[in-house]
Amino acid sequence: MDGMLKALTASWEALPYILGGIWWTLGLIIGAMAVGLVFGVPLAVGQVYGRRPVRRLVSLYVWLFRGVPILVQLYLFYFGILAYLSRIPALAFLHLDSAFAAAVLVLGLTSAAYQSQIFRGAIQSLPEGQLKAARALGMTDATAIATIILPQALRLSIPAWSNEYSILLKDSALAFVIGVLEIMSRTRSVAATTHQPLPLSILAGLIFFALTWAGLKALKTLEAKVRMEGYSHQGSL
Repeated sequence: MDGMLKALTASWEALPYILGGIWWTLGLIIGAMAVGLVFGVPLAVGQVYGRRPVRRLVSLYVWLFRGVPILVQLYLFYFGILAYLSRIPALAFLHLDSAFAAAVLVLGLTSAAYQSQIFRGAIQSLPEGQLKAARALGMTDATAIATIILPQALRLSIPAWSNEYSILLKDSALAFVIGVLEIMSRTRSVAATTHQPLPLSILAGLIFFALTWAGLKALKTLEAKVRMEGYSHQGSL
């Protein structure tokens, strides 16, 4: 009974501090998904419509970032690449206690590899005749892709994009290894001082579960608002 009381007391007292990590976690997720979107869309377009050298470069990028564990990338970027670049006077701004920036960059570039395949599948699910019809109307390929193909593909990608959100949310917990004060980092810090790792880990798990549920609910609502009739089952490609 005493042990349970201590566990509950530790969890209650630590709750405000751990909840403060939600903002860091959400910052990581929003930043990473934005980076993934900005890079993922051009990668997908290059893989579908690019020439062979472009397709090979995109495939290499996807293979590299999907093949190297995020934990390894965090160490490489934070203690390696960013640390080296920050020594260059013109790039000294990169040293802004850049654990958060490094985590967003790593998660975002990795997400771009996965998002590119989501968008590629959505693009390829569209009828090929649309691009041909746009050409017949005098549109350039770039204009047709930007104004006709991508708006449809992005809407079709939302279900799979929801999966990427939940994956990124869980991967963000790895940012604690470079000192980002997100949920897991704060949980480990409190557990080390209170010696109550189990109840605090359960608390952190519940917070992650709540964030996953809320994010998926929001994306489900977005999906319903922009759903394209006749394509409702193709968005999960």
